[in-house]
Order: sequence, then structure tokens, then C-alpha cells
Amino acid sequence: MAAYLIRRLLLMIPTILGIMLISFVIVQFAPGGPVERVLAQLQGQNTTMSRVTGGGGDLAGRGGTSQAGGGDSNSRYRGAQGLDPAFIKRLEQQFGFDKPAPERFLKMLWDYARFDFGKSYFRDVSVLQLIREKLPVSISLGLWMTLISYAISIPLGIRKAVRDGSPFDVWTSGIVIVGYAIPGFLFAILLIVLFAGGSFWQIFPLRGLTSEGWSQFPLWHKVTDYLWHITLPIIAMAIGAFATSTLLTKNSFLDEIRKQYVLTARMKGLSERQVLYGHVFRNAMLIVVAGFPGAFISAFFAGSLLIETIFSLDGLGLLSFESIVNRDYPVVFANLYIFSLLGLVVNLISDLTYSWIDPRIDFEARAA
Repeated sequence: MAAYLIRRLLLMIPTILGIMLISFVIVQFAPGGPVERVLAQLQGQNTTMSRVTGGGGDLAGRGGTSQAGGGDSNSRYRGAQGLDPAFIKRLEQQFGFDKPAPERFLKMLWDYARFDFGKSYFRDVSVLQLIREKLPVSISLGLWMTLISYAISIPLGIRKAVRDGSPFDVWTSGIVIVGYAIPGFLFAILLIVLFAGGSFWQIFPLRGLTSEGWSQFPLWHKVTDYLWHITLPIIAMAIGAFATSTLLTKNSFLDEIRKQYVLTARMKGLSERQVLYGHVFRNAMLIVVAGFPGAFISAFFAGSLLIETIFSLDGLGLLSFESIVNRDYPVVFANLYIFSLLGLVVNLISDLTYSWIDPRIDFEARAA
């Protein structure tokens, strides 16, 4: 197992390099960028000023005008016409675009290897500080959603497997399929309409994880206020994951129940409960338990983006989306790097979990 672990850890290096290289190349060809964003803001301010002053406003102090009409250094950027080329060069230096792309990529890799992610282009704060500020919201959503969906889906999946083909299995399957088919964000909107003052009842709050002045509340009030705020977002997020893990649990148990060792255990006179929880449970739960870290990471980042937006929850998903829209590349690449690394580590943890639950699984022998 030690050789397998070392091999997997070493394979993470080229995988991370490939992910970052592909993303970096895509960004180079993507339209727009931080320089263009600043220029667009300046042109918008200039247009507004011109309307106020009758066309006499200028951008002096923000870049001035170019006597030559822009020059070659401005031709790469939309909206740069009429601006001083020296100002454009200062912008490029500020964002690091005065260096060739290969040099910028190698510098980014060296910095990221030391977990130095620099500062945000437009927020004047370090990227790590931004991530630390958003982390509690995403952890809350991911952890609660994963725990609740597993707490419901595992017992339900076992029950459906035991009563496969019964009316209970049929109507619960209908509910599960409907839940899986409904996108989480649509369910979130429905919950808001029904229970957050949309058109019917004002039971739950519409935004945030806590009320104003939460830090001054007594402990019991803090807990209840937090649970009050998180109820609707967690329900909206759990509906799809709950359906997936329920069917996964059921199918896993059905596969094990039909195997020969289960028939042998029944012939020995063991009760159904002893067969189910003494023999079947351990083998059937392999795929379910091993998938827990991946399910958590998925909910922790990607799964919460729309939910964070709808309920105004300032987490990592919303941060990444806003950074992509605003071309805040240090935040974009830092999030990509961190979560790619987390994904690779989680996959490794899942494999180790398989071996821990069932010692018969030997990845090292299989690789050989």
C-alpha cells in the first residue's frame, strides 16, 4: 500500500500541471481581461463626464489622452483608443501582463507550489484572506447537506432494497426520481415563494446565515438563529444528492443480497436482520461510504453556487463565479488550484477508505 500511495501522490503533480496549463491557455484566448475591464470603466466614466460637461471631460490623471491616437501598444485592447500608451503599459505591469505568457505561467506555478496566491486584482486584499472569509459559509452548506442526505438516503435505500418491487419501493422511487429531476435552484425558488415571503408565508429568512447582531446573542439563540437561516438552502441543496445516494444505496444492497454468501448465511439459520447487518451491510456500504468525501467536496464548492446566489450566501462558489465574471484571475486560478488539489486528495482518501473497510481490496496488487 505504501508504494501505491507514493505512486498516487507523484501522479498528482502532472495532473495539477495539466489542469493549470489547460486553464491558463484558455484564459489567454478568452475575450476580455482585467486590463479591458479597467479600460471599460474608464471609458464609461469618461462618457458620463462628457454628458455632464457637454463633451469637455478628459481622463487626465487616469491615463490622459494619446496625441498619436493610441499607437500600437493600444491596438490589443478594446476601448484603449485615445488613451496614453504609457498608461496602458502601467496597467499591464500592474496586472503582470508585461511579461510573456510562458514566464507568467512558470511564475504562477512557483508561487502556487508555496501557496502564495498573491492579491486580488480588484479587491485590494490577499486571495487567501478572501478564501478564509468565504470558507465558513461553504463548509456549513457542504457539511450539513452531505450529512442530512446520507442520514436519510442510507436507511431509505436499505429499506427499498429489502422491499424491492413492493408498493413502498414504487412510490418512494417516484418521489426520488422527481426530486432528482428538479434542479436545486428551481426548488430553492419554490421554497422562497412558499416560505420566505414570496407569496404565501414568511416563516424563514431570505438571505444570509445569521441575523444582524448575531454575535451578541446568547448561545442558544445563536444556534437556533443559525439553523433558522440555513434550513431552506440545505433543503434545496439536499434534494438532488438525497435522490442519488438513495438509489446508489439500494442498488448496492440489491447486488449483495443476490450473492451466494447471503444464501449460505440464510441456510445456516441466521435471521434476516443478522444477514442484512452482519454480512450484507459491510460489503454494500463500500461504494456509499467511499463516495462520502467526494460528495462533500462537490457540495462544498460546485453544488452550492446557485444556492449561494439565490439565498445571498457569500461563499466560495459565489466568489469563484464573480471572479470569473470580473476577470479577477488570481482568485480564479487560486480556487481552481486549491479545489483540483482537494479533489485529487479526496480521490486518494476514497481509495484508502475502500481498503480500510474491506482489507480484501489491494490496489497495489491490482496495479502490479
